[in-house]
Amino acid sequence: MSEDYFSHETAIVDAPCNIGNGTKIWHFSHVMSNCTLGENCNIGQNVVISPDVILGKNVKVQNNVSIYTGVTCDDDVFLGPSMVFTNVTNPRSGVNRRGQYTKTHVGKGASIGANSTIVCGHNIGEYAFIGAGAVITKEVKNYALVVGNPAKQIGWMSEFGHRLDFDENGIAFCEENKEKYKLENDFVKKLD
Repeated sequence: MSEDYFSHETAIVDAPCNIGNGTKIWHFSHVMSNCTLGENCNIGQNVVISPDVILGKNVKVQNNVSIYTGVTCDDDVFLGPSMVFTNVTNPRSGVNRRGQYTKTHVGKGASIGANSTIVCGHNIGEYAFIGAGAVITKEVKNYALVVGNPAKQIGWMSEFGHRLDFDENGIAFCEENKEKYKLENDFVKKLD
């Protein structure tokens, strides 16, 4: 475990964990054993990170988030306030399903809005944008913008976080940072 991270005196970090340099863990949060948190992560107040969770570099976890065993997040992921992941498809209090956790992966640069729920086994693509309060019940494509319960795709987002409007040739241009994108066969890719 690195000693070059900050943990508030009310936070609990169970050993062993691998926590990257520059990471901050705030009030009343609990990081359980065998977690990996990359460099420069920010773990907000009252966050629970269950055993074996993996977070990449620069992941921002807002207050009151629950990240359960089976979840992995790539670099630069944003997890909004009070959002939650699940890890059992059919939970019952009287049935122990430990060891049957379903995995969920969140791709690089994805943003998940406040109070969203990610039902386990449905991966979130790179740079996807999940609107506040959405309930994810199926895979989310790279760059997809999804909202609602159950969530439906209503558009596409740039890596910079702006809605993309494609022309008749399937090209979109993000003015703010000069990114160019191509929409083809219902998939988006960034052009160099």
